[in-house]
Amino acid sequence: MLDDFLLRAVLAGLALALAAGPLGCFVVWRRMAYFGEATSHAAILGVALALAMSANIFVGTLSVALLMALAVSALTDRGLAMDTTLGVLAHSALAFGLVGVSFVQGARMDLTAYLFGDILAVGRGDLAIIWTGVAAVLALLAWRWSALLTTTLNEDLAVASGLNPRRERLVLTLALALVVAVAIKVVGALLIVAMLIIPAAAARGPSRTPEAMAALAAAVGILAVLGGLWASLQFDTPAGPSIVAAAAVLFTLGLALPHRG
Repeated sequence: MLDDFLLRAVLAGLALALAAGPLGCFVVWRRMAYFGEATSHAAILGVALALAMSANIFVGTLSVALLMALAVSALTDRGLAMDTTLGVLAHSALAFGLVGVSFVQGARMDLTAYLFGDILAVGRGDLAIIWTGVAAVLALLAWRWSALLTTTLNEDLAVASGLNPRRERLVLTLALALVVAVAIKVVGALLIVAMLIIPAAAARGPSRTPEAMAALAAAVGILAVLGGLWASLQFDTPAGPSIVAAAAVLFTLGLALPHRG
């Protein structure tokens, strides 16, 4: 029998993998990796504000991550260069978050957990929040899947089909902010983007269809969670980084598989 803390860690990791796999495919297809990084870095500022105001960490993280994602979208629509805008906002948010945490008494010990994750410390309340957030992300992606795919492939075709590309970008923005908010406890703000990109990148080559890639990305994420937790227990390594390292190993092994053109 698994110990309670380990069972909770496995359930939290599986939830993250199920949401990060399909969403990560859109991040890869749209080349939004830096966008995801900016959103995840903003989560630290959300943590700092939540700790300072004795507010719920999930609410603080989600609010700031969503505001960051919306700010990036708004600035990009005004014609500013995407890479420059993301670089400025991502590192500024992280810096202000780290500075803000330094003013909160007793918060420095918690900071490492939010930067790199503390999946083995996930409680039942955390688990409920994580699975609720993941269910919302999966429902959102299932509802808008066809529209998101069409917009990703060709925005002109999407407009001709009666779709609003801006609205679909906002859907992805909301989904990404939700994943960041629920994943910060699992792998931490600095590793969230890795769990979005690596499983999706590993699934891209052998997949015939977008749906197959999404399913395979989720499966790779699940294997990474199980393998990373096993390695963490066996070798006494940090759980969050171990999960990402396991995903990287799976990506490397996947390079040997036949790739679809």
